[in-house]
Amino acid sequence: MDLFSQLILVILVTSFLSFQWLFHRVSPWVSPRASSGFLRLADQQKVEWNSRTVSTLHALVVGFFCLYILLFDDAVNADPVWGDPTLVKINVGMTTGYLISDLLIIFYYWKAIGDKFFVVHHLAALYAYYYVLGQGMLPYFANFRLLAEFSTPCVNQRWFFEVLGYPKSSKPNIANGMAMALVFFLVRIAVMPLYYSRMWSVYGTEAYYRVPPEGRVAWIISSVSLDVMNVMWMHKIARGCYKVMCSARRHNVETRENGKTD
Repeated sequence: MDLFSQLILVILVTSFLSFQWLFHRVSPWVSPRASSGFLRLADQQKVEWNSRTVSTLHALVVGFFCLYILLFDDAVNADPVWGDPTLVKINVGMTTGYLISDLLIIFYYWKAIGDKFFVVHHLAALYAYYYVLGQGMLPYFANFRLLAEFSTPCVNQRWFFEVLGYPKSSKPNIANGMAMALVFFLVRIAVMPLYYSRMWSVYGTEAYYRVPPEGRVAWIISSVSLDVMNVMWMHKIARGCYKVMCSARRHNVETRENGKTD
């Protein structure tokens, strides 16, 4: 194993241990100090709270690193299949450590946070990232998928508002719901044409055929699987956002009518 591969392995293990530490130690200590509502939660809700807190932190760190690579890593943008994967490997190494950590937490606390879709999502991502870390292939596409992490903080914040008892028609909830729907659409749905057009542009090229058949299968299957789930989640988010907006509109109308009656 060369020196850089050893470094990536250290990053992966460090990432795994760090996210375990954040889940088991940091979030349980910080959360009750940041929100008194945390102490009123049931034990299963506290487990999910800590999991989502760690998820938000991972999303922000990896998401901004991903954006930096997309904007400034010329080697990866010039050759999306075999461009210099140094920075992408570092980012994917951190994400891989997080995914393994989160899978372990999901399985251990299955009654509290078990979700088969998250398991499929994590396994599909890990399957694809194996080829990125092991063989350095497809760095642009692996990094591009990490744009999706920008939607995670809003999704988690929606859950935080819900367990803290914020009414769905409250201004913070409505603002977060609209932001969540918009960001989720932009980074997971609207980017699909760009992603698949870039995939199509390298299809049949010499660089494409240098990817082993199993690597191509991992690339295509993981991409399609993740996007099918993204479309399903987008549908749920859009329906939820529509219901909240309708509820808020009815609440405003009733408030005005009651005001006139009084």
